[in-house]
Parts: sequence; structure tokens; C-alpha cells
Amino acid sequence: MLAEVVAFLAVLAGMQCLAGWIAVACFVARPHPAPMEYPPVTMLKPLCGAEPLLEEALASCFGQVYPTFQIVFGVRDEADPALAVVRRLQARFAECDIAIVVDPTLHGPNRKVSNLINMLPSARYDALVISDSDLHLSPHYLGRLVAELEKSGTGLVTAAYVGLPPAELGWRAKLGATQITHNFMPGVLLSRALRRQDCLGSTTMLHRDTLARTGGLHTLVHLLAEDNVLGQRVRDLGLSIGLADTVVVATVPEPSLRALWHHEMRWTRTIRASAPLALAASTLQYPLFWAAMACALSGGAFWSIALYGGSWAVRVASVMGIDSALCRKAGRLAPSAAAWLLPVRDILSVVEIGASYWIEDVTWRGHKMKANGIAANPVVPQMGS
Repeated sequence: MLAEVVAFLAVLAGMQCLAGWIAVACFVARPHPAPMEYPPVTMLKPLCGAEPLLEEALASCFGQVYPTFQIVFGVRDEADPALAVVRRLQARFAECDIAIVVDPTLHGPNRKVSNLINMLPSARYDALVISDSDLHLSPHYLGRLVAELEKSGTGLVTAAYVGLPPAELGWRAKLGATQITHNFMPGVLLSRALRRQDCLGSTTMLHRDTLARTGGLHTLVHLLAEDNVLGQRVRDLGLSIGLADTVVVATVPEPSLRALWHHEMRWTRTIRASAPLALAASTLQYPLFWAAMACALSGGAFWSIALYGGSWAVRVASVMGIDSALCRKAGRLAPSAAAWLLPVRDILSVVEIGASYWIEDVTWRGHKMKANGIAANPVVPQMGS
């Protein structure tokens, strides 16, 4: 009987995979509205270390088809190798409006927010875009964000993204990219269809006065899930969170399974803190996990093996459909998934979800933090950590 219950969950998970494919296809088919006005924009790019494809990602910032914009890069250390990349790009795109901030000041345990606090005084314009360093932007990225922000009642705009595995990093990066592209991305779109509005931290656009009304960056520096909290505070102002009509591509830089685990556990632990029930329900995104459980519980009965084969076929079909749709939106950078990785991906994802209910420490760019709800507290390093 338990095997049959788990098999039913596998069927539900397969149906959700197909629903996610449909959601992505519908999103890609949306029209591309142009902004009614083109206000000047400041893009804030906090940096930390040299990542794979960093120069390619940052170069895409300079290729924006937008009249007036400024880019502010921020690092904490003059010796940060990301700074040399920025200097090369500054010479290459000498006509662009660039500011570089080097400031080691820590305002709290969240180093990204500390970096942003140090950078904000250099921002010249009222419209602000906080954009992660690993993002490869389409030329119309800023225009799409502005078009969404100018809609009545919108206080913040975010953007969905897919994963890009650097070829030299092998199957571990592909495993991470598949999670972003074929689980996270469809999940975001399905949750939007259910009227949920979340701020996806890779891209955040809002006006400076809206940021001030939420309490400002200083009130976020002790939070692990600062993007989620910022979104909640914008909603508390009676404003909505818009999803821009663009797909951003994010580099997946993890060179090992251990590094991937730490990165994804930080994501999962953050979601668990803010939406524990939704996280538990998200296990229904992974049909191959439930089908494998049905095989184990039924003792390898023929029907369970057939269910596993059918679940794998549905998973592969939805992945291929999502990739095909996204190639029209994200171009050549939209990755294709390896079918053999999908069972590993489903099992790893469910294990991470389960582990997030017991693990309190997370690792963020080499720094351990103790997650207390959505707050973040530094952990005193132990020998060998």
C-alpha cells in the first residue's frame, strides 16, 4: 500500500513537470513590451573573487541597448581578482559610465549587502538595479526591467534565470544548471500563476525612494534571505513585485559536488526559513525520486519498473521542451540537459530539502553563517573549516 501511495506521488510529480513545461512555453510566448519612457538607471554589481566566465558575464552589462545607464562595481579588497577583470573592461568600454568602489567596511554578516551599502553612495540615478556578478544579460535587459517597473502599482521588478554550466567544470556544473533551469525556473512561473510574488535575488530593480521606504539596505545586513525580506517589505507598502519579460543566464561555478551541495543548501535552507510548507511541497517536482521509492518499496515489481521508465520519459520530454522554448528567449546560452543526470538530480534535490530541516549552518562564498530563521549570524571558524 505504501508503494502505491508513493507511486501516486510520482504520477503527480510527472504532471507537475509537464505543467512547468507549459508555464515556461507560455512565458516565452509573451509579447516584448517596450518602455514608455527611458529613465536613467544605475546598475549595482557587487563582486567577490574571480568566477568562471566572469569577464563574459560582466561584458554583457556594457552591451545594453539603453540610452543612459551607469554601472557601479564594488569589491571589498583591492587584491580581489575580480577587480582586474573590471579594469580590463573599463579600458575596453571607455565610453561607458562606470564607478568602482573598493571598501572593506562590514556592516553585518551579510557581505553582499555590506558591499551594496558601500556602493550605493556612488549611484547617480534614482532607478536602481541590483544584479549578481554571474549573470549574462541580454542587450534588452534594462529595457525589459523598466517596462515592468513602470506598470501601475509595481514597486519592485525581478527576473527569472536559467543556469549555464561552463564546459570545463563537467557534470557537477551541469547538475547545478539542470536544477536552476528545469526545476527552479518552472517552479517560479508556476508559483506566479498561483499569485505568489517573490523577489528573486539575482535581479532586483526598484526606485531609491522605495528602497528607503522599506527601511533601506542597513536593515537587511543581518539577514540571510535579504531578497525575500525586501520583497515582503515592498508588498507591505501595498506595491506588487513584477516579473520582467526577460530570461537571464547565470553561470554555475561549482567545480565539485561538495561545492554544489554547499551552494544549494544555502538556497534550500533560506527557502525553508521563509516558506517551510512550500519547500516540503516542492518535492513533487521530482518524479524520478518518487518512482525510485516505489520500486524499492514494491520489491522491484514490474509495474513499479514501468512507472520508473514512464517517469523518466516524462522528465526527459519536459526538460527538452523547456530547453527548446528557452533557446528562443535566452539564445545560445540556454543549456541542454543530460538525460542520465536527471535521476541523480531528483534524488539530490529531495535529500537537500530533507537535510535543510536539520542543518543550521550554511556556507556563503567560503564564509560559514548560522541561519536563525531568516537571519544570518557569523560562525566562529573551527580548525580545518
